[in-house]
Amino acid sequence: MSCYDLYPSSGCGVLRPQPLADSGNEPCVRQCPDSTTVIQPPAVVVTFPGPILSSFPQDSVV
Repeated sequence: MSCYDLYPSSGCGVLRPQPLADSGNEPCVRQCPDSTTVIQPPAVVVTFPGPILSSFPQDSVV
């Protein structure tokens, strides 16, 4: 929701934002309430090196 007020439009009964423009020369300052959001860090994939498997042929002579 934005920080400007809602007012009924002519005839329809539908609420619409009141224009922020004004025909006067008075400066208009409007402060909106603070917003809070939670930012979670993305998942990180870490790869650990696995064991090196090698085979040694074994010949046995009897």
